[in-house]
Amino acid sequence: EVQLVESGGGLVAAGGSLRLSCVASGFSADDYAFGWFRQAPGKEREGVSCISSSDHTPMYKESLKGRFTMSSDDAKKTVHLQMNNLKPDDTAVYYCAVEVGARKCSDYPYNYDYWGRGTQVTVSS
Repeated sequence: EVQLVESGGGLVAAGGSLRLSCVASGFSADDYAFGWFRQAPGKEREGVSCISSSDHTPMYKESLKGRFTMSSDDAKKTVHLQMNNLKPDDTAVYYCAVEVGARKCSDYPYNYDYWGRGTQVTVSS
């Protein structure tokens, strides 16, 4: 059974930082992609960042470049999302997802096969 477990969310003041982690288990594949998504109340789920096992080059939502950094550890099947200079608009539930067999990552949530339960990030003004 594939499982993804996110951690690291919380309440932070605007301008602060958080580091999210996602640990995956239960799958074995040479090619896969991890994605971070977020969903704020009343809004659609949106892609934040993604990375594939084939090139390890993170991709980001354009508006988040420079503030968010995604990294991965293939041996541990773990990804992190470092979020700096957080803003109230970053408040959302953040989800980790994996697409098994992917050589490239994408920000399209329906590409992803497995999802974590999410971790709440709340940024106060």
